[in-house]
Amino acid sequence: MRIPRKIASQAAIGGAAAVTGYYGVIFSELMVAKRAIGITDARPPSADGLYGEELPREPVRCLVLGDSAAVGYGMARADATPPAMLGIGLAHVLDAQVEIRSEAVVGAQTHDLRDQIEAAGDFDPDLVVIVVGTNDVTHRVPAYQSTRLLGSAVKKLVDGGAQVVVGTCPDLGTVRPLPQPLRWIARRKSRSLARKQTVATVRAGGRAVSLGSLLGVLFTEKYDVMFGEDRFHPSETGYANMVSVLVPSLAAAWRERDRDFAVAHFGGSPGTMSLTDAAEKAALREGTEVTRDGRWARILRRR
Repeated sequence: MRIPRKIASQAAIGGAAAVTGYYGVIFSELMVAKRAIGITDARPPSADGLYGEELPREPVRCLVLGDSAAVGYGMARADATPPAMLGIGLAHVLDAQVEIRSEAVVGAQTHDLRDQIEAAGDFDPDLVVIVVGTNDVTHRVPAYQSTRLLGSAVKKLVDGGAQVVVGTCPDLGTVRPLPQPLRWIARRKSRSLARKQTVATVRAGGRAVSLGSLLGVLFTEKYDVMFGEDRFHPSETGYANMVSVLVPSLAAAWRERDRDFAVAHFGGSPGTMSLTDAAEKAALREGTEVTRDGRWARILRRR
């Protein structure tokens, strides 16, 4: 049955109008959300320096890269920022002096990691922490582009001798200043990006830690405590929870840096699975670390 040209044309025009109207609503909601959250380039006090008691051996050097979550947006004291908390936590867990250097920038996207790495060129880190992805979602950067750049950054750091831990993109679907349907879109996009970040990170030789649920159940139930004044970025308590998930993986990476856990035989060792399956599982539970096990991947739940 042929559809009359006039009816088909009207249907096409109607469909285009509906799509235009939908994206108009989304754009309007995005503008409202940005005004509610607020935008600033303000940076908290620097937390760069040495943490822990001075020991006869060289300090463990830890580099922090990424966006406002890595910087500690909204904090007025250096010791309330993630870099300082990482220094304190690692010094305690490793029983070593830790030197922290942060090149993370408020508002950074994944493509900014290259500049951040270059800015820290003289530091020669033992450990690297990367927390990035939120701004890629809010700026509608294609996931394939973000993950390609992330994988490239991780590989460069790993090839330089560093152990790299990536905190994947948080679940933005629980951020209350984002109205529906924008919040639903943000949730879907951020979860999808987190899974792809996990795959890219592990393929490049790093470790990926799922942060998604830290903005899920915990941040929903304890919303007033976990979020800062702008209701978008974490509070000091929220940042502390993020750091508490990253420190065990960093400590494990440091302790295992000279060991080879690769299992080359077909089928992997008990507890291993495909990298894609591991990424899916990690996205469902906070604090889940994904690491390579030969040709396969292994998930670890660290406390």
